Amino acid sequence: MTDLVVMKFGGTSMGSAERIKGAASLCLEQYQHRPVAVVVSAMSKVTDLLLDTLRHAEGGDSAGVNKNLAELTARHHACCAELLTGPSRETTLTKLDEIIAEFAKIASGVLMLGERPPKSVDEAIAVGERLSSTLIAAYAVSLGIDAYAVNARDIVVTDAVFGNASPLIDQTREKAQAILAPALQDRRLPFVTGFNGATLDGRATTLGRGGSDFSAAILAAVLDASELWIWTDVDGIMSADPRLVANARVLNEITYREAAELAYNGAKVLHPRTLAPLMEKGIPVWSKNSFNPAFPGTRIVRESRHSGSGPRAVTSMTNVALISLEPASAVLSGTKVMARAIDALATTNAEVLALSSSSYQQNFCFLIRQSELPAVTEHLEEAFSLELAHGYMHPIDVDLDVGLLAIVGEGMKGLAGLAGRIFTAISREEVNIIAIAQGSSELTIAIVVRRAGIDKAVRAVHLECGLGLPN
Repeated sequence: MTDLVVMKFGGTSMGSAERIKGAASLCLEQYQHRPVAVVVSAMSKVTDLLLDTLRHAEGGDSAGVNKNLAELTARHHACCAELLTGPSRETTLTKLDEIIAEFAKIASGVLMLGERPPKSVDEAIAVGERLSSTLIAAYAVSLGIDAYAVNARDIVVTDAVFGNASPLIDQTREKAQAILAPALQDRRLPFVTGFNGATLDGRATTLGRGGSDFSAAILAAVLDASELWIWTDVDGIMSADPRLVANARVLNEITYREAAELAYNGAKVLHPRTLAPLMEKGIPVWSKNSFNPAFPGTRIVRESRHSGSGPRAVTSMTNVALISLEPASAVLSGTKVMARAIDALATTNAEVLALSSSSYQQNFCFLIRQSELPAVTEHLEEAFSLELAHGYMHPIDVDLDVGLLAIVGEGMKGLAGLAGRIFTAISREEVNIIAIAQGSSELTIAIVVRRAGIDKAVRAVHLECGLGLPN
């Protein structure tokens, strides 16, 4: 198969009957002259509704469960009524009701148990994508396209880490080539559920943050696609958050590594895991806007002709926590403290956003997401319980009044004076720098500042580095 394009539509691109029609139209444009496989997210806010329903069930709130089920049904029924007429509408409504009934059964089980087993949660929240794939496939059929809905549970094989599963690529390739490839050869158009998969023995799993994008990348890799198009509600990847920087611009082209670093450090672009299956084969990715499809978007490739000299973008995060550890006695090796702390972080699967240390006092600090703080502090306190009890370590310090600023660019390597310029630009805004981290690749400079100063720091760096200038 040649020239296959995999297209993925996010929640806002699937958020209403009008948006689903627009997504189907974009698929049809490509389907007319080459093979197309489509991955879809749940309609916007539906995953949140599903999770909220399970929380009500866990708390024994049957009224809350029933209210949410009614809302889930009404929204998808209304969308179906706008998309379809006649027998196809009735057939599709029946399919939607069957899927919602499956979810209701899981919610009922949670209500009886008073808890949410991870396996049940994964099976339940995949319902949103199953509903949206059913709707868009039925609408495409009404346009005369040989389209059909596919549950990724039958294609994407994963490990058994429920809530954050990783794909087993060889097994997924085998299934995709056996199930999807023949249909694509026959000019059929599959609409595959994003975000979900299943273990080798068939237990439902989900792929964690950025799961639908990740699903699309996995399918692009195992089907040897020529391109992956990610449709969102923005024009592409930008030099900064346009809500903070008035002259932020869309980047024409960036590298896989630049995109991964931006995502890792808070930019609302592809999750770093999304790019991993594509990098080895060099499959290019387009980040495009389904609300403005004429705009070319951002192309993500292995090497970019636009990397040039200096940074490409600046991003920031505020939902972070800075944790500091410091031995209180020279008896305690700072290196061993760091090693044990990192081991505790690994146990929680926490992402370390930045790490900085002091050589003499042997204290060090690291930045994590606030959502991961409870588990991280629990494991750190357990790992150092004896040292803390006997005063060999100072109490673990947690600072929530901080933000992360990250400057990213392949062209920063070896650029003399850049860090000094960045620090000076931030200090001119009277923003104090708390910690700095930069890896040997010089791809990213991570800076921790007070939360109140993060917006000013972003604007100062964007201006100093000329990031608002045309490509």
